[in-house]
Amino acid sequence: MTNPDAIAKEVSSKVQQMSKMPLDTLIEKFIGWVTEYGIKLIIGLIVISIGLKIIKKVVKQFGVFLEKRDVDITLRRFIQSLTAGVLKVILFIGILGYWDVKLTGLAAIVASGGVAIGLALQGSLSNFAGGFIILLLRPFKVGDYIQTGVYEGTVEEIGLFYTKLTTIDNKLILIPNGTLSNGSLINYSAKEERRVDLTFSVGYENNILHVKEVLTDIVKKQEFVLDNPKPFIGVSAHSPSSVDFIVKVWCKSEHYWDIHFSLLEKVKLRFDEENISIPYPQMDLHVKKEDLGL
Repeated sequence: MTNPDAIAKEVSSKVQQMSKMPLDTLIEKFIGWVTEYGIKLIIGLIVISIGLKIIKKVVKQFGVFLEKRDVDITLRRFIQSLTAGVLKVILFIGILGYWDVKLTGLAAIVASGGVAIGLALQGSLSNFAGGFIILLLRPFKVGDYIQTGVYEGTVEEIGLFYTKLTTIDNKLILIPNGTLSNGSLINYSAKEERRVDLTFSVGYENNILHVKEVLTDIVKKQEFVLDNPKPFIGVSAHSPSSVDFIVKVWCKSEHYWDIHFSLLEKVKLRFDEENISIPYPQMDLHVKKEDLGL
């Protein structure tokens, strides 16, 4: 006889026994059960409620302690999450023991179901491992601007399973840590300084020495451009319809986009003032007289 069948038979036997008992006896047994187990259940639930509040306060204070020790915010949040999880497990194990739940049997059930759960949660476990690797190797941290695949944005939070990015237009992106740890990414904030590379095309009829002087003057007056390394301005290519100039300037990483957009605007305005032509695609239309019936 299988174990479920044995349990069903035992339950059926108990029900039959109870049906034959007088009502007074049933009420007495019910009161005894409530007295013995109901109070324990209520006390256990109260302890769980109080325990969770205490754990929340402990984890918060632990976070303050880590912050005073200058622990990185990413690692700090991970440690807080891990600490909260461990304390909650200890709390619930203690309550189960108070309720006289046989933990050996529970452990056997958990162990037997662990394999099935592990297979079902392969992706989640991979993300958890990825989160641990990210926190250990620290390819990026909270506040960095990163790009991975088609996604890019500022890192808002590195969780146990997902990393949160906020895009320039304030969209929230959740990227699985497994993807981040196994794929390639660009960390634009990893270095204190970055180089802005821009290409400007002018027509062949323009004096390239004059163009270079204009670009040099614009760069010298541009705010946030570093003097060392020195800016570079030169001809990069002779294209079919233009002479291409490359402009390379260094700046602090936080000023990259300010300089990028500012130079694009200032160069166009200055080229207009200096009558420096910028080539663009054109199409000439030739109409023959015979096509018009003339």
